[in-house]
Amino acid sequence: MVRKSSLNRKKKTNKPDTMNKLRCTFVFLTFVFLGLAQGPRFDIKFSEPLAIFIYVDHLSSKHPENHFKKQFAASIYNRDKYKNLLALFDTLRINYTYEYEGFPYGSKIPGMTEAQIKKNLINSANLKDFKKRAVGIVPNSTLLQLTSILYEFQLVYRELVYQPNKTKFEKQLGEITDLAKNKNLSAYFDKGLSFYKAYWDDSFPFEIVFYPYPNSQGFSAEAFCNNSVNALTPETKDYNTLLAVMMHEIFHILYDEQSVVVKRNITKWFLANPSKTSTYAYLLLNEVLATAIGNGFVYESLSGKKDEGDWYDRKYIDLMAKKIYPMVADYIAQKKGIDEGFVNIYIKFYEENFSEWLNEMDNLMCYRYVISDNASDFSLFRKHFPYCSLFEYQDEVTEMSVDKLKATPVTKVIIVSRENEKKLAMLKKKFTELKDWKYKAKQDFFYSVFLEDKTQLIIINAVKSTPEQLISGRITLPPVVVSTKK
Repeated sequence: MVRKSSLNRKKKTNKPDTMNKLRCTFVFLTFVFLGLAQGPRFDIKFSEPLAIFIYVDHLSSKHPENHFKKQFAASIYNRDKYKNLLALFDTLRINYTYEYEGFPYGSKIPGMTEAQIKKNLINSANLKDFKKRAVGIVPNSTLLQLTSILYEFQLVYRELVYQPNKTKFEKQLGEITDLAKNKNLSAYFDKGLSFYKAYWDDSFPFEIVFYPYPNSQGFSAEAFCNNSVNALTPETKDYNTLLAVMMHEIFHILYDEQSVVVKRNITKWFLANPSKTSTYAYLLLNEVLATAIGNGFVYESLSGKKDEGDWYDRKYIDLMAKKIYPMVADYIAQKKGIDEGFVNIYIKFYEENFSEWLNEMDNLMCYRYVISDNASDFSLFRKHFPYCSLFEYQDEVTEMSVDKLKATPVTKVIIVSRENEKKLAMLKKKFTELKDWKYKAKQDFFYSVFLEDKTQLIIINAVKSTPEQLISGRITLPPVVVSTKK
């Protein structure tokens, strides 16, 4: 998966002949600097090929209402030619994934062709260059259709987005580059490298891309490979927060680049801890660490004061990151890497302060494996629980699919709507926690039980009611007793 973060803080169109002129005068901006300390080079830049891709993606049906859609709808380009191209874009499959075998579940981001496409867009001088670079990532027919769509939207993007924001955006980009150089971001990278016990070669540059995103009240970022991509609004002035979020994304990359030995050790420490909160605490770890180091440590170092506002727009991450921040800062000050002692204190903080999260559906559904005989049921979870870090869906309730679900350390959801008696009996045999379970197969119910692997199992039996009726409005589950005291 591509890691993404977000942080929220409280026209006149040119004619076609003008657009042809823009083709000749467009400027590509790249700012390069080396940190004073040993560390990778940071290339801060704007990439037009990537920006066009992001623009088209935001115009597609995949994205909810946003400024790009509103602006496009009111423009001269809102006509059949471009609407048909967007409809074609919706049909293109550009994201295929592959797993890295040997790593603990969920500890390493799967390989994704969409990330490789974005990386090649960033590294390309133009769309013609991209078409050559990207051969082999996806089928050629898909690549050629994608490139053709991007070509058609190139001048649309320039006229509607880049040119109206060009002066302000280029000024901001220069100011951000100067600040990043003066604040020596490489030093923060090195501190993160030591804490995460990760591997990096200084010859690998970090390519940090910004693109203009007007009329938004916040900014968003994502990270993949050695790239960080960040939206930048014309109103953005708080560069310290911006750089902290940028480093937050880079720390996700360092977490991902831990060796298999380090990741297995961390997993082993969580598994060995007796707390019932340890599994869900582990699932939260990656985002919490990046927030504590980036939005906490880096921001305070850059600005000279602690950020008293929200560090992340999701309470589970925000509150846990703030709780562990003093310990994280102490480890960084001592140049210590994450170890078993850190993990045990981290879990203790979770248990003593946030154990009720084990019962909150919004938290539990962030890491989910759902099995249902009706694939349409999966959209219910995207609708009611849109924030999701890890997910798997299986469209058949069988012994084989249940065995796979049982072995996966995330929230487990099974929706039974066919052959209810047979399938409920099978589930009772599969889970030892259900040996004394009493149920009525011909009645609707929503049942949950806390499993030995310290995850929640939810069984939804849909007879007369729909699965959505049984899920809708459900906020919490029965409380789990988590105290490890004898």
